[in-house]
Amino acid sequence: MKVIMIVDLHGNYSPVDEIGKELSEVDLVIIAGDLTNFGGEEEARKGIEAVRKYNKNILAVTGNCDTKEVAEYLTAEQLNIHGHNVTVNGVSLIGAEGSLPCPSPTPTIYSEEDYVGIFNKSMEGLDKRRPLILVSHQPPYDTVNDTLKNGDHVGSRSVRDFIQSQQPLVCFSGHIHEAPGIDEIGKTKIVNPGPLGTHSYAFLDVDDGINTLEIRKF
Repeated sequence: MKVIMIVDLHGNYSPVDEIGKELSEVDLVIIAGDLTNFGGEEEARKGIEAVRKYNKNILAVTGNCDTKEVAEYLTAEQLNIHGHNVTVNGVSLIGAEGSLPCPSPTPTIYSEEDYVGIFNKSMEGLDKRRPLILVSHQPPYDTVNDTLKNGDHVGSRSVRDFIQSQQPLVCFSGHIHEAPGIDEIGKTKIVNPGPLGTHSYAFLDVDDGINTLEIRKF
């Protein structure tokens, strides 16, 4: 299965057209949060329709800058994987929206304890024989992907604990704009391509294992 992941669009959907051909050639497009910039259903619809022009197979979670209305829209469109698992082409995916509290207030935040509950709910009915992908807007603690410019780590320990215990093949993340890159926790690859507006996305080719995982620039 070939996958493109994009993240942190923040209402800027013009770059989607620049990768239209690439989007049309994959089996699944994942949006890992912050589709909008404090927007609601109307803005979210614009973003989803921008992607749907090229690929109708979309799964998503909201980010901390998306409102509850965005989550409700994604759920109504059967795109939202927050708090549960789905299977696509023999690969399982689970999602976790939002982030830990930020220095400035944002609409969708959770505590570390909340994330434990989200992951427990996500695992209900999961077939552990299948390869697993985690889509978490909030990155795990102590990786390349949660590192601020001053060197501080601001990721979630609960996300990290889940990764360490379940060892998904990949954790797609975002949120920390200045922390793109690919890292690993055990056998799990952690990837944040950076905001789509920086002209980058993640590409994954996966079956029982990872064939290709890279950040691509355009």
